[in-house]
Amino acid sequence: MAADPEHRTHLSGDGPRKAAFLGALHDLERVVDTHLFVICANNSGSTFLRKALATSRRTWNLPKEGWMVLGHVGLRPGNHRIWAARRRWLDVLNDPAEYDWPHARKVWYFQAHALDPAASVFVEKTPEHLFLVDALARHFRNARFLFMVRNPYAVCEGICRVLRNRLRAGKYVPLEGERLETVAARHVAICLEQQRRNVETHGGHGIFFTYETMCAEPERVAHEIRLLVPELDDLNLRRRVAMRRHHEMLTDMNPRQIARLTPGQIAAINRVFRRHRAVLDHFGYELMDADR
Repeated sequence: MAADPEHRTHLSGDGPRKAAFLGALHDLERVVDTHLFVICANNSGSTFLRKALATSRRTWNLPKEGWMVLGHVGLRPGNHRIWAARRRWLDVLNDPAEYDWPHARKVWYFQAHALDPAASVFVEKTPEHLFLVDALARHFRNARFLFMVRNPYAVCEGICRVLRNRLRAGKYVPLEGERLETVAARHVAICLEQQRRNVETHGGHGIFFTYETMCAEPERVAHEIRLLVPELDDLNLRRRVAMRRHHEMLTDMNPRQIARLTPGQIAAINRVFRRHRAVLDHFGYELMDADR
């Protein structure tokens, strides 16, 4: 299909730069039939999945997480990476008064891009939406969900590493009286609890898989996504996508990240995870031996 040059811009994508159509110049209220939400905690592999979905010609995509786009009306998380670790933070996150979903949809559509203007699937990924699936199901037409979890020790390591870097840069203030591993573990455990509820409540409009399965069997997961959203007939997860510093293939980073944890860090994480043993068991994850 020949494209009008004024209807396209150039964005970095998979491999060479590709022309992309802008939502601001197309009627997405008319062309979008399905809203596909990636639902998982932060540091769980969702960025790769979002960028892989953006290589499909059937999807409209945002340049960043939905709450970060210009003009979004809704909560802007102030507790970087650990927003589930405090009850009062979750109370704010779950307050309907914090959101204007029709306006959010409008600004998301305006700033979306696609490789084909006839794309009919809108993709969005914001980790905090893990706790807002009910609202997404109510406010977005034909909402579909990709529910994913990842080894909780690898997630904790990623969160702690990022926050320590931010602490050194003066961009993070640690919670008084608690070590970082404890806070991260509580955040991860509560996210797992919520994900179990999400799958139980909305599993009929989504699919569930683990990060580990996506890495080991990308063709199988892509097939399951295509069954959920048949429009995504060109989806391929075994491909190189542009990440923060370079293009990457889908790779299981768990062994490398878990190996960074010290026995003391694992012991601190385990003190939290023991209280949430049932949800770890539910998703097939075991407590680690601190003296491994």
